[in-house]
Amino acid sequence: MKLRRAEPSDIEGLAYVSVETWKTTYAGLISDAFLSTLTVEGRKEIWDRSFKNLNIDEVTFVLADNEDRLIGFVKGGRCRESNCDSVAEVYSIYILKEFQGSGYGKLLFKEMVEHLIGSHYHTLKVWVLEGNPAVHFYTNLGGQIVGKKEIKIGEETLIELAVQWKDIKDIR
Repeated sequence: MKLRRAEPSDIEGLAYVSVETWKTTYAGLISDAFLSTLTVEGRKEIWDRSFKNLNIDEVTFVLADNEDRLIGFVKGGRCRESNCDSVAEVYSIYILKEFQGSGYGKLLFKEMVEHLIGSHYHTLKVWVLEGNPAVHFYTNLGGQIVGKKEIKIGEETLIELAVQWKDIKDIR
């Protein structure tokens, strides 16, 4: 496996991983009607806009197999909420289902943590959909659930949980 910083040439692979992981991760949590509307073409547009409009300290790392096929990614940077200058956020982390449980998520997450420490962040936050098994991934790495909010996905109102590490260096 190869771990590296994402480039615009990765947009197709990022879009594919996004769509496939949403469909497997959120089945039963988000309506099938919404999940069936997700397309690689639509996600390619989102990734293209993302590369053109990066947030402060935003970066995406990808994990690729030996044929350079993307199997996962992590995206993060400065917290997207207001008034959180020293707080970093992992915006998303996804691994194709067949590669989950192999330590690749932890590898990607720790790569992002190192980047964020190097960018002088002290606290890390991630928002995760309530009911997503990834909640345990984050709490097993020492994160604490510190809040929740309602979000709208399609026609549904769902709950996201805020998982936070007060000292990002505790994740190492």
